[in-house]
Amino acid sequence: MEFTYSEEQEDLRRTVRAFLERGAPLSEVLRTATEGGGHDRRLWQRMAGELGLHGLALPVEYGGAGFGPVELGAVLEETGRALLCAPFFSSVVLAAQAVVDSADKAAAAALLPGIASGDTVAVLALTGDCTGDDPALPVRTVYRAGEWRLTGTVRPVPDLCAADRLLVPARTEDGIGLFSLSSDTPGVGVAPLPSLDPTRPVGVLDLADAAAEPLGEPGNAWPGLRHTLDVALAALAAEQVGGAAAVLDMSVAHASTRHQFGRPIGGFQAIKHHCANMLVDIESARATAHYGLLAAEADAPDLPLAASAAKAFCSAAFTRCAETTIQIHGGIGFTWEHPAHLYLKRAKATEAFLGSPRAHLEAVAVRAGI
Repeated sequence: MEFTYSEEQEDLRRTVRAFLERGAPLSEVLRTATEGGGHDRRLWQRMAGELGLHGLALPVEYGGAGFGPVELGAVLEETGRALLCAPFFSSVVLAAQAVVDSADKAAAAALLPGIASGDTVAVLALTGDCTGDDPALPVRTVYRAGEWRLTGTVRPVPDLCAADRLLVPARTEDGIGLFSLSSDTPGVGVAPLPSLDPTRPVGVLDLADAAAEPLGEPGNAWPGLRHTLDVALAALAAEQVGGAAAVLDMSVAHASTRHQFGRPIGGFQAIKHHCANMLVDIESARATAHYGLLAAEADAPDLPLAASAAKAFCSAAFTRCAETTIQIHGGIGFTWEHPAHLYLKRAKATEAFLGSPRAHLEAVAVRAGI
């Protein structure tokens, strides 16, 4: 099995990196995170219009390019490196994959072209520990007068306040259903929540007897959602690898130019050890994430195990690297103006998102029969 990107995939990654370095340098990321509400809408539209990234892994018949999770992972490494302030993961990875996995062709035809063009921002309102097969879903359903009605509160939902379309898993009498509704539907309340990571804002979704349309069979959505989550976990691991690689590069650059006692601090053994440990973490994490993406591409039987392993390992690796880079930078690493704190906040936020490393390690143990 090949654990590296192909030449074409590397070209894609380099193209995305160059685009984001020009369009979203870290100075602009800091401004967007503090003044722009965490979303760069101009960059969002450029990513869709100039590079076609939103439809990269979507089926051709719905306006996509027909590529798969590995190509999407190459893009996510670069969005993670750049701390992208846009709902790319929420809309293009989670929500779009949920629509595909619902096997509802009518819903796919209605929703996916808008997601692929960037005209529609969709979010999947599913949070908490997503490692098991019996998730705690706070939304209740009632079927009344030929309509499905949703009531409940979901928090925190990433990128919620930017969403046009909401996909909400909820329990029905027959099981778990996936429902779609517009963010301006009567009975829908959306409000921002304080967030550790200002580059990926979160919100609270309040539903009060809101009318919604089911995707697929209303009581049989969980198998598709389980697959969606496994693909998303591998994709999130790739994003975490990109963030970890960025802080290593930042640390090496600082250690090469920062002088102390008449020499670059990178010449001191302690700094060398820190950078070497970060590199080992990143290369191991990249291999783990890439295996998860390959398993998703092949829809392999061990995808759930590979996805949980990738999420657990890459979450821990990103956090260790982000903490180490602040230590290497010394006093400047603690200042608001330096981007190091943004990477640490992204690391801690993604560590908790869709299940903690501990929860996923326990899932790995169960699935591996340990």
